[in-house]
Order: sequence, then structure tokens, then C-alpha cells
Amino acid sequence: MTNKSLSLVLGSGGARGLGHIGVIEVLEERGYRIESIAGSSMGALIGGIYAMGKLEAYRDWVCALDRSDVLKLLDLSFGAPGLIKGDRIMEVLRELIGDRRIEDLPIAFTAVATDLDARREIWIDEGPLFDAIRASIAIPTLVTPAHYRGRTLVDGGLLNPVPIAPTLRDGTDLTFAVNLNGHRDPKLDEVAEDPPRPAGEVDKYRAAINGFVDKVTGKLADTLRDDEPPELGLFEVLNRSLDMMQGAVSRLKLAAHHPDLLIEIPRNTCQTYEFYRAAHIIAVGRRQTERALREFPG
Repeated sequence: MTNKSLSLVLGSGGARGLGHIGVIEVLEERGYRIESIAGSSMGALIGGIYAMGKLEAYRDWVCALDRSDVLKLLDLSFGAPGLIKGDRIMEVLRELIGDRRIEDLPIAFTAVATDLDARREIWIDEGPLFDAIRASIAIPTLVTPAHYRGRTLVDGGLLNPVPIAPTLRDGTDLTFAVNLNGHRDPKLDEVAEDPPRPAGEVDKYRAAINGFVDKVTGKLADTLRDDEPPELGLFEVLNRSLDMMQGAVSRLKLAAHHPDLLIEIPRNTCQTYEFYRAAHIIAVGRRQTERALREFPG
């Protein structure tokens, strides 16, 4: 058991970002005091919710989602610069856990986004929490860009998938980083989907999205609904391309800034869109953290 203060860096990687929940759970169990968080994309979402003190409520909610629930959260945006508006999920999360200004959070928090016009990353460490998260998760072409203080912002993982730099100013004892583009784990290819949960277990959490039923059509919905497609579609090509790009950028960032401990979530933990496999992904996050800490001398 330790009592060291910690800066935690949470990387981007779609649904694999749910593994951050398992990481945080293990670090808390080991006695680390998380005093600062920097996150890109899903790392910003999980990190911001944790900094707000609402991670348990979010964990219960996301573990209750099945495929149809995920589809209901997609507000398609025809003719806009993105397939999904992203407003619906933000509204659901605000209803579920509320919203606060970043500067009022009990834990220092920085969300990383990409400014399309300035062609550089920006760090958001003040203002409404979910405005910052919305900007950081705007995956290009998939989620419409966010307009924030006169800027056009997209996913922070585009330029900095593992944002260690914002934590360099911290005075904590240690810096741990979580990379969601880790090496493949062959054992995970053999893992079946999580068994169905009893209906009664999820009722109170599904109530949070019952009012947001939407008719979802198109290839994105087909990808979520069906098994592995026989041919690569537009969404799958985009998904794999972004994964490959973020993996390359992550290696460059990690070469420039070395955390005290790097926790890696295998890139084959799940598909980018498989948010309905939360329990499995969180378990992988726990396992990888426990494995990394066994080899950590600090």
C-alpha cells in the first residue's frame, strides 16, 4: 500500500478507453492519490468524470448498455461535417452526473483537443467540464467538430493520443500514463462477448436514456448490429486508419516524455465502437494495471 501522489495520463482509443475505469480502480485500491489528470478523447471523458467524483455512477450506467442502447445514443447528422452530432450522449451524461466548471473540480484536470484552424493541440483546463470533453471526443468525420470560444476543435488524440506534456507542470510524486494502443494480446482474440445480464439488473440505468429513442439507419448502425462484415466498409477503414495513426503518434509522444509507469491496453481488447462490452474492457484495464504494478519498483 502506497500513499504517493499521482499525475494520471489517460489516452485516446474509442471504447478501449473504458479500460481507464479499471486502471483507476486498481490505483485507488493500491493507495495512490490521483491529484492531476490529463486526457485525450475517451481519456478526457473518463478522467473528467472521475475528477468530478462520479465515476462509479458512470461505470454502473455504461456496464448496463447493450447494442441497442448504444444505437439509441447516436444522433445522426446528415449533411454535417460528421456522421454523429454527439449532442445526445452529452445530454444523457449531464442528466446522469451533472456538470461543473473544471477549475472547481477537486482534482486538477486538463482535456486535450485539436484546433483545426491553428493546426495544433490545445489544453482546456477551465470552463464547463462537458464542453471540454465534447471538444476532446470529436473524432474527425465521425463526430461533428465542437465550436469552443471561437475555435473549431476535434479529437485530442489526433495530435496527442497520450498527453503527458500537460502534467509536466505538476508537483506530484509520480506520473503514470495509459496507452490504449498497446501490442495485441492473442488471448483476447479468443474472448467471447460478455454474457447477457438479467433485465432487472439494468433497469434503473437504462432509464437515463429511455427518452432518447432514435431510428438509426445506415452503414454505421449495420456495423454495430452485425458480426464482422465480410468486406471493409467506410467506417471500418476510418476506424483502422485512425487506430494506426494514433499508434504511431503515441510512440513518438512516449519517446519524448517518459512516464514513471506506462500501462498498456492491448489494441485488440475490443473494437472502437464496442461500448456495450464495458465489463470486459474494464476487466482488461484492471488486469493490465495489476500486471504493470507488479514490475514497478516505486
